[in-house]
Amino acid sequence: MTRQVVSRWYLDKFSLIQTLQHLSQLHPQIIPIAIGCDLNIKTFMAFKQLDIIEPILKAVAAEGYTIPTPIQQKAIPLVLQRRDLLGCAQTGTGKTAAFAIPILQLLHEQKPMAPGIKVLILTPTRELAIQINESFAAYGKHTGIRHTVIFGGVSQLHQTNALKRGTDVLIATPGRLLDLMTQGYIRLDKLQIFVLDEADRMLDMGFIHDVKKVIAKLPAKRQTLFFSATMPPEIQKLADVLLTHPAKVEVTPPSSTVDKIEQRLYFVGKMEKPELLLHLLGNKEIKTALVFTRTKHGADKVVKLLQRHHIRAAAIHGNKSQNARQGALTDFKNGTLRVLVATDIAARGIDIDELAHVINFDLPNVPETYVHRIGRTGRAGNEGMAISFCSREERDELKDIQKLIGKTIPVVHEHPFTANAMVAAPVAPARQQQQARPARNPNGQSRQGNNNFRNRRSTQRAR
Repeated sequence: MTRQVVSRWYLDKFSLIQTLQHLSQLHPQIIPIAIGCDLNIKTFMAFKQLDIIEPILKAVAAEGYTIPTPIQQKAIPLVLQRRDLLGCAQTGTGKTAAFAIPILQLLHEQKPMAPGIKVLILTPTRELAIQINESFAAYGKHTGIRHTVIFGGVSQLHQTNALKRGTDVLIATPGRLLDLMTQGYIRLDKLQIFVLDEADRMLDMGFIHDVKKVIAKLPAKRQTLFFSATMPPEIQKLADVLLTHPAKVEVTPPSSTVDKIEQRLYFVGKMEKPELLLHLLGNKEIKTALVFTRTKHGADKVVKLLQRHHIRAAAIHGNKSQNARQGALTDFKNGTLRVLVATDIAARGIDIDELAHVINFDLPNVPETYVHRIGRTGRAGNEGMAISFCSREERDELKDIQKLIGKTIPVVHEHPFTANAMVAAPVAPARQQQQARPARNPNGQSRQGNNNFRNRRSTQRAR
């Protein structure tokens, strides 16, 4: 059997792996040949065990996934059984695929389908809505399932035209959904599955009342999937109302930080944060970085600083238009930008594969936000590093963060801007962690002094 024949046979038929294994016993060279033909047999075997249908298996393999993440292994069979589901999982755990894959399969098994929206996915931010839509496009490309995304901040014309053409899956933010429902563009009487994603973020952003308005218009008989990174009392109360005898999936304890994320803390004077950022970005090993600031104005200032030093950067926050935000995110994903500066409104709306560095230029006011920020790196089992700057004014925020995560963040003591920090590290209740390795300049030299960054040119510029 030739390499060409094996490739055509597998790709055209997507035949059972058991047959290929049997052939490999007769002809040991067949398996290597198949692998050489770009066939991800490991993926096929792993997801096949979850009873995923062949059109979706083929799409999953094309995306390059190898084995299901823990939440996918637990949630997919439950959703396929049409159980209500309460999922408590951090960002970066593969949560979107955990509900997208089984939803696509349940809909595919109903074909041909009657008109009407069968699935509603409610999510807090425009960026997250777009990314969920992209996931449905990727996993469902061989199923023929129609999906549409709607969100505010842009003209509704293209969205209403898509709704008129008909859709099976609707991904929406609360405000635009209620608006188009009021205008008569959306009916939910045929709804089978309701997904509430990032429920606690809905609460943080003040959307919980809009969410309750949407829930009031849903059919009583439906399957509900409820996802939240944390479970504050109001969110638990909402889950109790929405769900009927739910199965619970919890792959990571609430507010715990991902084990594979290396955390480092730099004490620095408030005015010297920009210089410290330039100093760190002088290290060419930091190929890309997601930088968080507390305010929109602060994000814009950091971008201007970086651009003056010839570092490709852009900001993403609530004052930016949807096109500008999506354009910056796209440029960051494809490597056109080296640094993306964001405020917390985008903390859970950014999904970037293999992002290795997150930098907290400012510490967040809410300690849970720290967990969500650093969850942008170390995603789906990858390693990552979270670097945080802490000025004298932020020591209370640091204390709250370390109390929440139950550990003391390792401090980098040897860097050029320690003189004006003048603050001791608060001690967390948990055991002390090993001190981080001191940072180095790319040229191995130490930079001294506490000069104001506005009055001198940086000697550490990224080209």
